[in-house]
Amino acid sequence: MLLIIGTVRLPAENLPGARPVMRRMVEASRAEAGCLEYGYAEDVFDLGLIHVKELWTDQAALDRHFASAHIAEWRSAWPALGIGERNLRVYEVGQSRPT
Repeated sequence: MLLIIGTVRLPAENLPGARPVMRRMVEASRAEAGCLEYGYAEDVFDLGLIHVKELWTDQAALDRHFASAHIAEWRSAWPALGIGERNLRVYEVGQSRPT
C-alpha cells in the first residue's frame, strides 16, 4: 500500500472558493479503483494550511489517479486559488493495526 501525507497551502481568504473544488477532487478520488482513503482537512490553528491523507492499494492505482481528469481539473485550479506551497510525501506501508 502507498500512504501519501502532507500539506498544501493557500491564502486563507481563498478557502471559501477552494472548498467546492476540493470536495469534487475528494469525491472523485474516493470513487477510484484502488483508493482506500482520501481526505483533506483544514488546520485549526493555521488558516490556509490543508492536511492531505491518501491511501492507495498500489503504484498502478496511484498512476491512474495522477492521469485522471479530476486531478487535471484540481491542478488547473491552483493558480486562481493561490496554491503554491505543497509538501507531500509517499510512503510504502504494510498492514494496519489498531493502536
